[in-house]
Amino acid sequence: MITQTTDAVCPLLFTPITIRGVTAKNRVVVSPMCQYHSRDGGPGDWQMAHLGRLAVGGAGIIFGEETAVEARGRKTYACAGIYDDKHIAMYRRITDFIREQGAVPAIQLGHAGRKASCHVARRGWEPLSDADAKDGLPPWQGLAPSALDQLPRRYTPREMDRADIRAVLDAWKEAMHRATDAGYDICEIHGAHGYLIHQFLSPVSNRRTDGYGGDREGRMRFALEVAEVSRAAWPADKPLFFRVSSVDGQGGIWNLDDTVALAKALKARKIDLIDCSSGGIGGDSGMPMVPRIVRFQAGFAERVRREADIMTIAVGGVTQAQQAEAILQRRQADLVGVAREFLWNSDWAAHAALALGAPDPYGQMPEEYAYRLRLREKAKDMPINQGGDVTDAAFAKIFGGER
Repeated sequence: MITQTTDAVCPLLFTPITIRGVTAKNRVVVSPMCQYHSRDGGPGDWQMAHLGRLAVGGAGIIFGEETAVEARGRKTYACAGIYDDKHIAMYRRITDFIREQGAVPAIQLGHAGRKASCHVARRGWEPLSDADAKDGLPPWQGLAPSALDQLPRRYTPREMDRADIRAVLDAWKEAMHRATDAGYDICEIHGAHGYLIHQFLSPVSNRRTDGYGGDREGRMRFALEVAEVSRAAWPADKPLFFRVSSVDGQGGIWNLDDTVALAKALKARKIDLIDCSSGGIGGDSGMPMVPRIVRFQAGFAERVRREADIMTIAVGGVTQAQQAEAILQRRQADLVGVAREFLWNSDWAAHAALALGAPDPYGQMPEEYAYRLRLREKAKDMPINQGGDVTDAAFAKIFGGER
């Protein structure tokens, strides 16, 4: 069940939204951003500080980073994972804090597939080599629908057989259970950006001739099976999202028509929302690169929302409050995702509320901040004397006493 609350006075961006049994105080989503600071998959103080400061900033939904459902499904040794019961308490510490700040804790689950076995982002994701083994970073073989590299790796990925597919589906199911125990209220399946699910979807990376390849229906099969096991494992009163690459990268084949068909099939499997991104797999076709301009993926979200009749997130190229509000006013999406802008300004949501004229914009933040910021706002309106100081009479009127 989906209900949406709107108010003629309040900007759409700052109206609550309820999906199944979860209500977010506004439509601002902190999108997943990989941090490469995990140890054996588990989060530590870095994630606590990183996500904690974002939770204080006023967003309604806070996603952690892409989180692997099994160890071999990470890109790097420093990637997040939730493939062991020991991880549950580590994440619970973070989700409890996010919830205490009035935000909804969310997790994105994924599997790197053939993108596994590389160094971290600040080293350009260069492949692990035999020389890295002496530093405790031996390369490993990734999985893929077909034994095809996109970027060179020490080992060509292994084409998954039926047992491998079953093992990954089982890992996904167990990760969903752990995410529930860890206190997450929203889960998103990562089916984009050239990772395992996207590798099955795109004809560029999927050359199989069995039931998991061939035509679009066959290539969608693995994605839909992940959705089915995830929905069965995830609590019925909690939303389940699915991130797509609406189109492949430059030279790819998977296109927006394909994404609309996938979204319809996902809706039939009780997926609640499609998170519309793009890119991650390229080839030699005439498909152009998606230009990185303002709101560059909002059109994808709009078409999926309209033709598949499912909720969407628009993400990408949103840096200003007015851009986010316009997406919602035009009915292009139901939520707006913001990523790197939050790294520059962790209080982006509260600043956006102020810019859009939302009632009590400071109320988007925890009361420890909001109380003092409201006092600060009052101080701006105080009469000042010739020396630039607030007059004693004005101070006493507003605060009820002498300085």
